[in-house]
Amino acid sequence: MNHFGLHLAPGPDERSERADIAEVSRHFDAHRTISVINRKGGANKTPTVVNLAAVFGRYGGGGVLAWDNNETMGTLGWRTEQGAHESTVLDVLASADELLDTRAEFGQMSGFVHHQQADKFDVLRSDEDATGIHEMTADEVDVVHSIAAKYYRLIFMDSGNSDRAENWLRMIDHTDQLVVPTTTMEDRAQAALLTLQAVQSRSEKAAELARNAVVVVSEWQPKESSISQRMADDFRPYVRDVVIVPFDPALKAGRIQYDGLQPTTRRAWLAAASAVARGL
Repeated sequence: MNHFGLHLAPGPDERSERADIAEVSRHFDAHRTISVINRKGGANKTPTVVNLAAVFGRYGGGGVLAWDNNETMGTLGWRTEQGAHESTVLDVLASADELLDTRAEFGQMSGFVHHQQADKFDVLRSDEDATGIHEMTADEVDVVHSIAAKYYRLIFMDSGNSDRAENWLRMIDHTDQLVVPTTTMEDRAQAALLTLQAVQSRSEKAAELARNAVVVVSEWQPKESSISQRMADDFRPYVRDVVIVPFDPALKAGRIQYDGLQPTTRRAWLAAASAVARGL
C-alpha cells in the first residue's frame, strides 16, 4: 500500500520479522560454532541443522558450513543436495595439511563440501561407507574444526547420538552456542532434557552452554500446537530461549529445501535462527 502513495508504519509482525532478519544478517569478528545435540535419534537434529544453516546462508551471505559430526555414518548427506563428487570428512582429513597450508585458497574446499545452490551453504558429509569401520576421534575433530574455521564464518555441527563418544565431547569444547531440538514425541523431549542435564554436569563452560541453549520444538503431526506449547513451557526454566516450529510435511523425509517449506514454517525457522544469533 505504501508503494501506491500511502504512508503506513510497519505492524508488530513486520517489525518482529525485520528484527529477526537483522539478527541473522550480522557478521561476527571471528568464526562461531553452533552444535545441534540430542542423544535420541529422530529428534530432528538434521532438519534443524539444515534449516538454521539455510537461514543464515540466505540472509547473512556465504561462509556457512553444515558438518555431519556423527562418529560413523550420519544422515545430513541424505537430506541435502550432493555436489559433483562423493567427498566426505575422511577426504578432508586426508588432505588436512594441504588445506591448512598458508597458500591454500578457498576454492580448494569445493572439492570436499557439497554446495546447496538455493540455500547458500555448504555441507561436509560424514563417512558414507556402510561397511567402513572408521570412528571420528577427538583429535580428528580438532583437525577438521581448524579447517572449517579457516574457510567458514559459521559452523553448524550435526551430532551423533552418543554423548560419550570422543567426537561428541570434543564438539562441545568447540561450541559457542548449543541448540537442542526435539519433536512433540515425549521420549524425544525427555531425551532433550537429559542431554541438557548431561552437558551441564561436565564442566563450568558446558554448564553455561546449557543455560544459554536454544530449544527447538518441532511439531511431528498436524494440530499439535497444544502439545508443543506445553513442551516449550516445560523447557523455558532451563534454557535461554525456546522456539516452536509448526508441522510441515516437507520436513518428514527426503531432501530439505527452505523454499519447499510452508510460509509459517519458514517464519518459525527465521525466529529460531534469530534466537541462535542472539547467543553469538
